[in-house]
Amino acid sequence: MESISVFDMLKIGVGPSSSHTLGPWRAGERWIKELKESGKFDMVEGITIHLYGSLSLTGIGHATDLATILGLLGYDPVTIPVENIDPEINNLKTFKRLNLNNERSIDFDFENDIVFNKNFLPFHPNGMKFVGRLSNGKTTSSTFYSIGGGFVVKEERKNAKKKLAKFKEFPFPIIKATDLSAYCKQENKKISEIVYENEKSLRTEAEIDAGLKAVWDVMLESMYLGCHTEGTLPGGLNVRRRAPDSHKKLIGDFKYETPEEWIEVIRKTEVKFRSILKWVSCFALGVNEVNASLGRVVTAPTNGSAGVIPAVLMYYLTIENHDAGFEKIKQFLLVAGEIGSLFKKGATISAAMGGCQAEIGVSSSMAAGALAEVMGGTPEQVMMAAEIAMEHHLGLTCDPIAGLVQIPCIERNSMGAIKAINAAEMAMDADSIHAKVPLDKVIETMWETAKDMNSKYKETSEGGLAVRVSLSDC
Repeated sequence: MESISVFDMLKIGVGPSSSHTLGPWRAGERWIKELKESGKFDMVEGITIHLYGSLSLTGIGHATDLATILGLLGYDPVTIPVENIDPEINNLKTFKRLNLNNERSIDFDFENDIVFNKNFLPFHPNGMKFVGRLSNGKTTSSTFYSIGGGFVVKEERKNAKKKLAKFKEFPFPIIKATDLSAYCKQENKKISEIVYENEKSLRTEAEIDAGLKAVWDVMLESMYLGCHTEGTLPGGLNVRRRAPDSHKKLIGDFKYETPEEWIEVIRKTEVKFRSILKWVSCFALGVNEVNASLGRVVTAPTNGSAGVIPAVLMYYLTIENHDAGFEKIKQFLLVAGEIGSLFKKGATISAAMGGCQAEIGVSSSMAAGALAEVMGGTPEQVMMAAEIAMEHHLGLTCDPIAGLVQIPCIERNSMGAIKAINAAEMAMDADSIHAKVPLDKVIETMWETAKDMNSKYKETSEGGLAVRVSLSDC
């Protein structure tokens, strides 16, 4: 079993999709590294990119073509100024030159050198192949698979051996929820404390804290930006951003200058059931409207589900606990990351493999468990909350209209966040000893459901809303 860090589950990147944008972006970067290691980088005179299966069917709507190019250009999704994306792509299309890793300029025709193949490769629905034409007349190629959440692998899984070695170094190696529960009882620790000990085998405490602070800063910034940016989302559906309108009604006449001041102001607003629902929805909508416009978000555990965890954490900070600071944020993120890793190990976080239950369902489960712990829940209540949230997302399909991460994706983040809060409250009010469905069983059930689900409901835009609603309807 591979080691999975909280920073594997919560990655900073660019929208709109972790599997269709961030993954292909990382694949482009990895291919550049392969070319350099093999001594072929300076021999490359031309490149063809082949996208297969789900990457082909919804690739344009998910900006797969753009992301792959940005990886080849040598940009990092964590640090690239997002305002530079459009100029870079427009420049490439105009001059038909690709500055490989920002080192060598080669010919590249955007229209012809990116090939969309609707057939699926056997290993995974999200396949891509890079083919390089070399100066010696030969070609070199490499195939990658984007398996969800920004994770990229090759069929031979060479890097998996390194992760296996790291997993063996964990003081508390966890494969199933029962392992996690056993360690909590054995050590008399919270889930977050067990996870923190494992993280310390990978990096220093200072690095962990800095990394989690960076994750939270991006989450907060994406909520803030989403709630203050008006207009229409790109892609052709003409979806109007809704978070700003909702935010204006909720915030009233309060004044603030920074995201941190914004939190303090929200704490002063009216607290009624309807206003809480609207705030949580506003936070989630805001993040995913940023995501849909190629903005910077945190995969949690995917980009399509990036709004659930920030919205629930923001709910806790602004509604439940006004005194909460970074320690509670850290605790929340550690638990969320661990629950997400259980689903990745036991099922999938890829919509191309499991439908939207693998994205919104998993993110809701992660948020529910994390919320339960910061509200004082026992490890058993945390796992009960995570189970409840997933149980009521089982079978959720992925059927994005026009292949865009907009309809129904953006609203689903709001629904997932509300379900997470409800699941946490139900678990906190219950005696977990009477829980009928263990977390491991719901993870197994989700994976069986994923395998049984018709492929047209797995991020292909060939079924459901994607075919019942046309562009003309929008």
